[in-house]
Amino acid sequence: MIKTVNLKKTYRTDEVETTALNNVSLEIEAGEFVSVMGPSGCGKSTLLNILGLLDHPTDGDYAFDTHDVANLSERHRTRFRKGNISFVFQSFNLIDDLTVSENVELPLFYLGTPTAERRERVGAALDRAKITHRKNHFPQQLSGGQQQRVAVARAVVASPKLILADEPTGNLDSTNGKEVMQLLSEMNEAGATIVMVTHSPADAEYSQRIIHLFDGHIVTGTI
Repeated sequence: MIKTVNLKKTYRTDEVETTALNNVSLEIEAGEFVSVMGPSGCGKSTLLNILGLLDHPTDGDYAFDTHDVANLSERHRTRFRKGNISFVFQSFNLIDDLTVSENVELPLFYLGTPTAERRERVGAALDRAKITHRKNHFPQQLSGGQQQRVAVARAVVASPKLILADEPTGNLDSTNGKEVMQLLSEMNEAGATIVMVTHSPADAEYSQRIIHLFDGHIVTGTI
């Protein structure tokens, strides 16, 4: 599904040039659950942003399902993300003025999914995330663990090819964090491809493979 060759990302100011990624080459198969680990500042989030088409590399190649996506324009990156890529963030990124159901429904609304189908798919996603009983609540009425389950339901409702998770348990206690990781594992078993950035060895154990980054390089990749 994903293939990168010699990806580089350099940030430049008038006085400083910082290399966040340096010659990163990797392949991720459809249906894999891969963790990306490494110290703060090693390039993990930069890599995730490039894989999610939120940013583009300074140099190198990136193919998604054989499509060359490294140098797409912003408009084409946005269009390509729809239906293909979803995100789960550490900070949940739910919309406070929308109910749980409305937050989960939002990706389908942007895809132009018919109303009846939207309701059916939202209901199924809420059931899988075990959050149906909170469907009419607003995010600030939920615990952190419940908010993250809503975020996972939103990420899977459109059946994307790839879910990118950036420290999905970073704001949760151990009990809620374990529940969210079990949910992500279930989504992977159901067929979702997941790439997760994490500092947690316990969370990384849920994945099938770990990629280690250090100073913008892949230093190990163990199965």
